[in-house]
Order: sequence, then C-alpha cells, then structure tokens
Amino acid sequence: MAGDRTPASAALPALLPEPVRALAQADFGAVAQRFSAAGFAVAQPADGVLTIKGSGERPALLISVGVHGDETGPIEMVAYLLDALSREAGKLAVNLMLCVGNIGAIRAGKRFIDADLNRMFRAERGSLAGTAEATRADQLIAATTDFFGDAGPERWHLDLHTAIRPSVYPTFAIVPELIAEQPRRTLIDWLGAAGIGAVIMNPASVGTYSYYSAEHHGAAGTTVELGRIGTLGQNDLAQFVDASQALDDLLRGATTSGAGRQPHIFNTARQIIKLSDQFRMAFGKETHNFTAMQQGQEIARDGDTVYTVQHPEELVVFPNPDVRVGLRAGLMVVRVA
Repeated sequence: MAGDRTPASAALPALLPEPVRALAQADFGAVAQRFSAAGFAVAQPADGVLTIKGSGERPALLISVGVHGDETGPIEMVAYLLDALSREAGKLAVNLMLCVGNIGAIRAGKRFIDADLNRMFRAERGSLAGTAEATRADQLIAATTDFFGDAGPERWHLDLHTAIRPSVYPTFAIVPELIAEQPRRTLIDWLGAAGIGAVIMNPASVGTYSYYSAEHHGAAGTTVELGRIGTLGQNDLAQFVDASQALDDLLRGATTSGAGRQPHIFNTARQIIKLSDQFRMAFGKETHNFTAMQQGQEIARDGDTVYTVQHPEELVVFPNPDVRVGLRAGLMVVRVA
C-alpha cells in the first residue's frame, strides 16, 4: 500500500507499553492468538484489520482508530481494552472488526500521507483518486463489506477520533440522520453513557468512514471526538475513562454503567465549503469548536460568496480554512435538545 511506505519504526516513541506499540503498528499477533485459542474465528482480511467472530447471532461492532494518524488517544484506549479482554476472551459478546486506519500516517506521526483518509469513503474522489489514502479507503471498504455481509440486524460502527482544537464540549459525536430511529436512539443513549456531551445530526456525507457504514451497511455509525490530540504514549487517559468503560461494556454485552446521561443534540444548519483559494474565514483557526455566532454575523467569504449566520444563533464546528478546495471548511450547527 502506498501509505505504508514509511518504515514501521519511524516516528513511534521508543518506549511504548507493548499493547499500545502493537496496535499502533497494526500487530494483532498476541490478541489474535488468544481469541483463536478461545474458539473464535479470527482473520486479518487486510493490513491493519482484525475480525473476531463467535457462534450464533451476535451484534456486529466495528471499531476504527487512527483514521487520522496524529489522533493517538483512542489507539491507546482501545489497545488496553483489547489486551485485557483477550486475556479473558470468552467474555467477548459481539462479532468484532477492529481497524487501524491510516497506518502509514501513524508511523510517520502525521495526520495523513497525501490527503485526508476520512474524506475518501465515497465514489467521487476527483484529483485525490491516486492518493495513498484512496488506496487505503478501498481496502477498508472491502473489509467492511465482508464484515457486515453476514451480520445480523444489530450493527455498530464507532470511529474514534480526537479533536485538533479546544471545544466548548470536550467530547462530541457526529451521527448520520439516515440511521433508523431505534438504532439511532440506542446509539445516542450509548454516547451519553460514554460521557459524550454533544451529538451533531449529519444530513449528508462528506466521505467519512462512519457515514459510509451507516449508508451502505445499515450500521449505527458515528464519528466520536474524544478530547484533544496528544502524543502516542503520553495521552491523558483520564479524558477517556467514561468512553473506555462504555466501550468495554459494549464489547462484553454488559449493562452500561453510565446509562441515563443524555448529550445535547444539534442539527446541521449548513456546511461551509471552500470554493476557491480566495476563501477566508471571519475568525481565526484557533476558534474553539461550538463557538456561538449570532444571526447576520459573517462566517466566511470566498470571492463573491459570503457565508453569514442565518438562525438566531449558530455554533461553528471544525473551522479549518486550510482544507483543499471543494472540501468542508466548517460546520454550522443549531441546538435542538
């Protein structure tokens, strides 16, 4: 794979706990052996992809980490959970697919190699069709199709990220509107138990992995932002305590201990698309996620196109004027619950 041209040892800290080192390098050897010895059907259908399936009908759970190579906190969290569970493998209550997304970028300590992998899960890629990330997305799409191909009705995809900038809500999630009502409600309840403070309902795909799984495989898919970007091996794991517990409960089929907490719900007001290199935002890149703006305020301008706030109040999420032309440079949301 083009994105794997970086040597395995590049950029990874020398002294990492073994479970973290293994997952960061997509080395599933030890955990795969333990689950296999416990009677599960274990396979590695692609580099960085592990599937573990038991007998009978079980929920199908896809967990992805490292879709952006510099978002390392979820790698550490999942590494410890997976290692502990593999040592009592019989307690795994789901069919599991674990995906380490952009392996080359993780090894290089970069966000991506050629382009954002989390914009590649769609048919139209334009000038990005020949990138390392396009090749990687094709591999993940094939593995995901195989995994959900024989799955029962309960399907999940938790794509775990960390945010670049500070946020009014330190943890939040993006949930596709097209998910059916009951699984969407179950997913949002789980997100609340995981300590997620806000959920943004997303009406349209921008090529993300979780939206792809929801749209094409009927999964309750979500992109989850768990705190801030950190260095592999040096992340503050305290920021992942609630999410770690909720994920462990889900893997083991246990009642989620944080049940009853509900995130605030936001609808998408509009996506701010960068139309040209003339694009300029009316505020700095350091602007916090969920910063409030009032009706009539200018959001951005792009040549003759001026984006302004249309509702009495909108909040800006993911402001990034440095994206490629044609991609989303920001998301405007309104609170509904």
